Amino acid sequence: MSIYVGNLSYDVTQNDISGIFAEHGTVKRVQLPTDRETGRMRGFGFVEMATDDEETAAIAALDGAEWMGRNLKVNKAKPREEGSGGGGNKFSRRY
Repeated sequence: MSIYVGNLSYDVTQNDISGIFAEHGTVKRVQLPTDRETGRMRGFGFVEMATDDEETAAIAALDGAEWMGRNLKVNKAKPREEGSGGGGNKFSRRY
């Protein structure tokens, strides 16, 4: 299972996220997606922890918590749906 963390400050780092989640268990991985064009953080990320119990505890403790001037949105990450995403490319359309 992976945890979705939303409404993050654009200044947050992987170390920042690891630190706050480590208070609730062992952090296995942190992913902070960046915008392809600007390289800037997108304001959300994903965290994987060692056990489901640790993930559940982190979600319960951090969802809605104020951190770095923002109220965090923390929940179980939903699996990525195939084919969802933005638009395809302009050459795939027929005129």
